[in-house]
Amino acid sequence: MSSNYRLLSVIFFVYFMAWSFSFSLLPIWLSQEVGLNSAKVGVIFSINSIMALLVMPCYGIFQDRLGLQKTLLYFIAFFMMLIGPFVSYVYAPLLQTQFYLAAILGGGIFSCAFLAGVGVIESYIDKQSRITYFEFGKARMWGSLGWAAASYFAGLSYNLAPNLNYWLSSIAALCLIGLLVFVKVAKSNHGRVPSQAFSSTRQFKLFFKTTGLWRLSVFVIGVSCIYAVFDQQFAIYYTSFFDTPEQGREFFGYLTSAQVMLEAAALYLAVKWVNYLGVKNSLLLSGVLMAVRIYCSGIVSDSISISVFKLLHAIELPLMLIALFKYINMHFDARYSAMIYIIGFQFTTQLMASILAIVVGVVYDHLGFALAYQYLGLVISVFIVLSFLTLKKDVIKTNREQSI
Repeated sequence: MSSNYRLLSVIFFVYFMAWSFSFSLLPIWLSQEVGLNSAKVGVIFSINSIMALLVMPCYGIFQDRLGLQKTLLYFIAFFMMLIGPFVSYVYAPLLQTQFYLAAILGGGIFSCAFLAGVGVIESYIDKQSRITYFEFGKARMWGSLGWAAASYFAGLSYNLAPNLNYWLSSIAALCLIGLLVFVKVAKSNHGRVPSQAFSSTRQFKLFFKTTGLWRLSVFVIGVSCIYAVFDQQFAIYYTSFFDTPEQGREFFGYLTSAQVMLEAAALYLAVKWVNYLGVKNSLLLSGVLMAVRIYCSGIVSDSISISVFKLLHAIELPLMLIALFKYINMHFDARYSAMIYIIGFQFTTQLMASILAIVVGVVYDHLGFALAYQYLGLVISVFIVLSFLTLKKDVIKTNREQSI
């Protein structure tokens, strides 16, 4: 087993741990600590998505041009370090006095660190995995374990001090920088995209005409994006099933930790599942599981049932993530895998989330979470049918075509 595999697995662990500390209880922090209603929380997530949209294309272009150089990873870690002081001394006070200014600043910081940064981290390690011959899913599993570790303590640390989790993210960023120093840049003739790639506006426009890109976007917009919007404020709804907010936060942390532990185990097995089911079928199955979880979350009435349906995330995410990377490598030029993943998936998800987050937030205030979830589940079901018709069938690539 290569030393890079071990280092990159730990980087996944630390990065997702930091992300979990910052985001697993963010909707609760905005609602219960800052005092925002669902509509304003929706505005926050919408602006986060808009800011991520501005960052993602730049990240995608630079990462494909940099290949396996670590420059962009250090840049992401720098913004992660800012999270603790920014939230405590800038973000929280400004949300009370200059809401939209705070939302824009927060969106920029969170996007550079996590919302756009995750695509760079995942695509970088995916490229490393194919050059140094280790399985991406096994490395990504450690990211889930990192999220689980942070989630387990997030509720407890929040009850100690609401801003503590954000400072823990900053500490994790320092560890990440130390780890990056020791990562070796693998040598490969295909590890770096030719310097002329995306060197002109015309070439960038041609990227959006890539054959099959819009087929993938149907699945991303109608399934992945709606699910992302559903998950934004789910923590607020979940805590309503408990007698006190403190109890709800604590149990949400425990449940998320258990869910992500199962997710890590599923990531370890997901490659076999996807190989057995096929790439297209795996994407569709992940969508079905998402629709079931969302719809059923709107019809259950007790904490045990809502907890059981949350655990479905432990299966749906590994299926979708592994199948998505395989779909990209199967149907697109592997040299531009970072651009396809960051723009074709991450960018599109954030684009639609920026629109839907506000709309869904208003729906929550007027119809309630339960009824809104039922509608969202039905909408996803329609898009699963469309994705069945639009996603390309599986093809077998030669070893040369599969190289980066």
